[in-house]
Amino acid sequence: MVFGRRARWVRPAVDAVLRAYREAPGDRPRELAGFLAASGRLGAHRTVVRHRLVAPTRTTRMRWPAPAIDDLGALADFLSLDGDMMDWFADRREINRYARDERLRHYRYTWLPHRLIEAPKPMLRDLQRRLLAEVLAGMPVHERVHGFVPGRGVHTFAASHTGQEVLVSLDLRAFFSSITAARVYAVFRQAGYPEPVAHTLTALTTTRTPAHVLRDAPDATRAALLRRPHLPQGAPTSPALANLCAFRLDRRLTGLADRFGLHYSRYADDLAFSGTVGDRRVGDLISYVRAIVTEEGFRTHPGKTRVRRQGDRQLLAGLVVNARPAVAREDYDRLRAVLHNAGRHGLAAANREGHPDFAAHLAGRVAWMAHRHPTRAAKLHSLLRSAVAADRQ
Repeated sequence: MVFGRRARWVRPAVDAVLRAYREAPGDRPRELAGFLAASGRLGAHRTVVRHRLVAPTRTTRMRWPAPAIDDLGALADFLSLDGDMMDWFADRREINRYARDERLRHYRYTWLPHRLIEAPKPMLRDLQRRLLAEVLAGMPVHERVHGFVPGRGVHTFAASHTGQEVLVSLDLRAFFSSITAARVYAVFRQAGYPEPVAHTLTALTTTRTPAHVLRDAPDATRAALLRRPHLPQGAPTSPALANLCAFRLDRRLTGLADRFGLHYSRYADDLAFSGTVGDRRVGDLISYVRAIVTEEGFRTHPGKTRVRRQGDRQLLAGLVVNARPAVAREDYDRLRAVLHNAGRHGLAAANREGHPDFAAHLAGRVAWMAHRHPTRAAKLHSLLRSAVAADRQ
């Protein structure tokens, strides 16, 4: 900046910056401004800026394999957008929140019994998918995370707790909406992106729910979470960002499990601990878990904490894990009955819930039920083939 005259305080301020920064903070102009303001070097003087010298930010280092993006111009080029379009999708003026015209909004909203699905419209969704594939994919998540991680899933999550004496499971309440834009920004900064780029990446992957949508919120707490900038459940980038934002939570819960001699893992909002532990120690474990979860900015669902021993049916993420991960017998029998009915009377007659593509729905359920269960797989696939063949006749 040029002030138009020589001031005595300038040299001490420069000296303070040089002492604080070994290298020029080319990726954090906001931090530098905050440092000067906090130092008191500028506050004691009435300063008039005659001319502001704007220097572009730059990436100083990248911690993980992801593209270096030096400034907002480079980010616009990376996304194949011009500056105005990028600003539009970043929604700095919060048009998505206040616009009455649906065409001006970037998200569509659907209330389910216990959550709000905030689905980005096609253009924003495509941008988010690119960020997921090229920016977020190279950032490591904690080794105990199984949800939304390539090569892992519900079955690997359940398998890690199979055949244990005790299974303790807890549920995180409002997992995605509990993650604020500030935490997402911290992820992008930690990755190495300059402040302006990190702010814009955060704006492209978070949202604030419009007031008219919040009128249907099931409770005031849920509405308060959705009113502030948060991860939208329904955006392709949200699961990966949620895992990254929960890294410290996973690290602390892993350490806690080690202290108790237990195994810990997480699938999305499901937390699980298993091993050998007495009743009194189980109570201590749950208390510690709830305290850590609260300190990390999340909350456990009070009605979804379960302690199951080998004599009970140990259910985790829809799978029974007493002996090996498998879908409950009654669910298998129910699907087999549906397939039998479809084979006798046709897919349309058996489609009582009105699925738009019932054959694909049944194929997905068969794949889920038959996973690593050859006996069930043979029976279900045979029934599915018969149902599809009968429907074509």
